[in-house]
Amino acid sequence: MSPPPSESKALLRVQRKNAFVCAAFFLVGLVLYCVVDENITWPLLALQLGCSASFAGLGVALGRGWMSPRGTRLSSVLIGLVAATLLVHLSGGPASPYFQVFGALPCLIAMFNPDDWLPTVLGGVLTLGAVVLLDTMGGVSTRLMIMQLTGFAMFTLLSLFGTRTYRRQGDAEREAQRARLQALEQLAESERRRVRAERERAQMERLVLVGQLAAGVAHEVNNPLAYVKSNLAFLEREARGGRSLECEELCEVLSETRQGVLRIQQIVMDLKGFARAGDGTEESGRLEEALLEARRLVSVRLGGRGEVSMSLAQELPGVRLGHRHLVQVMLNLLINAVDAVESAQPARQVRIAVGARWLEGVVRLEVEDNGPGISPEVLPRLFDPFFTTKPPGKGTGLGLALCQEYVMRSGGSLFAENRAQGGARFVLLLPVTRERPSAVA
Repeated sequence: MSPPPSESKALLRVQRKNAFVCAAFFLVGLVLYCVVDENITWPLLALQLGCSASFAGLGVALGRGWMSPRGTRLSSVLIGLVAATLLVHLSGGPASPYFQVFGALPCLIAMFNPDDWLPTVLGGVLTLGAVVLLDTMGGVSTRLMIMQLTGFAMFTLLSLFGTRTYRRQGDAEREAQRARLQALEQLAESERRRVRAERERAQMERLVLVGQLAAGVAHEVNNPLAYVKSNLAFLEREARGGRSLECEELCEVLSETRQGVLRIQQIVMDLKGFARAGDGTEESGRLEEALLEARRLVSVRLGGRGEVSMSLAQELPGVRLGHRHLVQVMLNLLINAVDAVESAQPARQVRIAVGARWLEGVVRLEVEDNGPGISPEVLPRLFDPFFTTKPPGKGTGLGLALCQEYVMRSGGSLFAENRAQGGARFVLLLPVTRERPSAVA
């Protein structure tokens, strides 16, 4: 498998740098040789200059794309071995102080090419050949030659083992990196699915609530619509009869008509605004506004069969729950209270009391009804997802579970209990924000 383009470019930059470093190394060696040895031989001088120029040429060829990375590696191996052989030959053959460089060559080649075994193998074979050639020319005994070849071969094998080990470590690190990236991608995808599923659940629950409210829309709209139609019919009769209305009487009729239209408009706007999907990213909300909107919405469901009374402390602070979720939580609790009271026997008027007061760091909100209360076997499972006591088609079992999730996510709590005088009580503890009530929108 070929490396990605970014990795190939990085490897090419490293190889160019290595080529220029080798060129500089031979130049520095030439300077040191001139300083240390007064008897400068021109062959050695030409050898070091030629090696320096050869490595510099390799670096330029890599930069211009004239050679492939592997071709450059093999060329550098050949240049290094030819330079080492000539250096040893010109400085005394097998007796040269530089003869031991043949043991270091395979290790150096492996160090500069850790991800490719071919340069190390080629360097090791050529090193052994150069040793045989120099020993033969120098008249070295067969026994000493075999010992030298054995030692240099062991260095070559050790270099190959190091190259193989480095390559395996690199492969393991890359595999671990790929596994980490894959795990992070799976985690991100799982989080995206969870958020998407949560939004779909919230939207479904909102639509269920709107569906429950829709039954009372006709009644709520018909009342103001009736006197709007009546006033318009009155104005039409007076206009056709040729009677001119007094200004005060006309203003009164128009005012009543306008109030009816505004009431219808308010009902439609509340339903439309609540049904619209929201991402719930608000960090704070005002309890008074959310309670008033929820009461207007539940009045569509309640009609004239009861009332929702509110007792709120003065200047309640903002809470750490967005307005959209606040309305959804309150509307769920109010509609559940209405359903519980209407299912009670004998039938009774719906009486729901909502109270809120500011405690130390939290706002305590209570929703009480005059229904039959919550049975002991239902109470422990009341907030379980998909658990509902309503008939099929009347509830999803997600309302209270979502409410508790929203409240807990903001750092609050939601629980239910039975009142001593009868009926159920839902208690919310919502942490307050640092802003003053007037600053929270």
